Amino acid sequence: MTDVEPNPMQPLRTLSLWMDQLDEPLCARPALRNDLDVDVCIIGAGYTGLWTAYYLKRQAPQLNIAVIEAQIAGFGASGRNGGWLMGNLLGEDRLLGTLSPQQRRASIDLLHGIPDEVHHVLQSEGIDCDYRKGGVLYCAARYPEQERSLRAYLDDLYRQGMTEDDYRWLSPEQLGSQLRVSNAFGAIYSPHTATIQPAKLVRGLARAVEALGVSIYENTPAIDWQPSEVRTPLAQIRCQWMVPAVEGYAASLPPLGKHQLPVQSLLVATEPLPEATWEQIGLSKGQAFSESSRQVTYGQRTADNRLVFGARGGYRFGGRLRENFNLDEHEVELRRYLFGELFPQLKQVRITHTWGGNLGMARRFRPHMLCDRQRGIALAGGYGGEGVGATNLGGRTLAALILNQHNELTAQPWVLDNRPLSSLASWPPEPCRWLGYNAIIQSFVHEDRTLANPASAPWRRRLAISVADFMEGFMH
Repeated sequence: MTDVEPNPMQPLRTLSLWMDQLDEPLCARPALRNDLDVDVCIIGAGYTGLWTAYYLKRQAPQLNIAVIEAQIAGFGASGRNGGWLMGNLLGEDRLLGTLSPQQRRASIDLLHGIPDEVHHVLQSEGIDCDYRKGGVLYCAARYPEQERSLRAYLDDLYRQGMTEDDYRWLSPEQLGSQLRVSNAFGAIYSPHTATIQPAKLVRGLARAVEALGVSIYENTPAIDWQPSEVRTPLAQIRCQWMVPAVEGYAASLPPLGKHQLPVQSLLVATEPLPEATWEQIGLSKGQAFSESSRQVTYGQRTADNRLVFGARGGYRFGGRLRENFNLDEHEVELRRYLFGELFPQLKQVRITHTWGGNLGMARRFRPHMLCDRQRGIALAGGYGGEGVGATNLGGRTLAALILNQHNELTAQPWVLDNRPLSSLASWPPEPCRWLGYNAIIQSFVHEDRTLANPASAPWRRRLAISVADFMEGFMH
């Protein structure tokens, strides 16, 4: 069997550095050709779908579970992300704000435990995905306002019930023992993050759930879905439970697209760097790192000594998916500029891989794990680019909801049990979405340019921050 190509322009190995590094043939599993009757049908062989299948089958091995995938496991965001396995959830400060201090601490501990839970599964199932739990460094480096905003963020974390064991301030000297960036003002360090090779994780999970008895059908898109029934090009599936695990591809399954916008994030990877260069930079324990701007940057040192670095992408009118992730010169050079400001010795380094992916952004930036018992639908999403870890929590939670368990997982404020899909907040219609999102992003770009210019007048700097603060508040 030859490699399957989703289109003639982009073979699977060019989807990302991670897919290119796989030492396995990228051959699609057989497509579904005959009608099925199953207990659970999962649409999407990414992290959410596979984690849900894994925890369901581990706890209820008698269940008949089928996973259908439009391309192959890892084609979507699960094979393209930045490899941060974070022990938190987007917007957790707002989600936990109504809880008592004791409840809040229990929820925080649940989130912080995500990397260790994943590591336990990796060990149990023999999945090697370059897991390294070195923590994460949020750096203030490119302009002094970053230090003020980071210290304010740290104060807010402490008000929420975090401690120095969860997040602590590093002076420039303390930061230098882990990561040496140009003109550092300091950083926040948290131990609750690991880095991984994302494609190895999703491909390994697919093999693990198959070994448990879950059927995976690739090259099998869902072309229509209703409660208890999914139609594919060649067959129909009848089921008791439906799990649409499509995240950034929600627009392909109406009406999910009303509740999640597909936005893009874009990444680059350097050639493998010599050990002498890494001795200048650091990151010897697999730490993730970011510089604190609203550009939403993220990076890691890979197991083969490359620098992978990404930053926020964009949104396309009408929620159209971006299919061509051959980054243009501007997209590449923006990311080179951002990491070059942190590591001047890398400004001319050779970039060998560029790629990106679609991710799902929920209205009000509120992740959700929903169970519609009347219609037999369970779904999780809205991870907002932080899904590598959150999907594990989502899979565990959906399994608990489907099995009608009442436990710590199902009692969280992001869980909507026995609620219809329509209870999720909807994005406004076009052109409001496109105009609003791009106005917000432009305010962030303007702020970053103004603050990165040391010649900017103080009043310009204050105005840029105020506008960006207002627009960020509007997003929420």
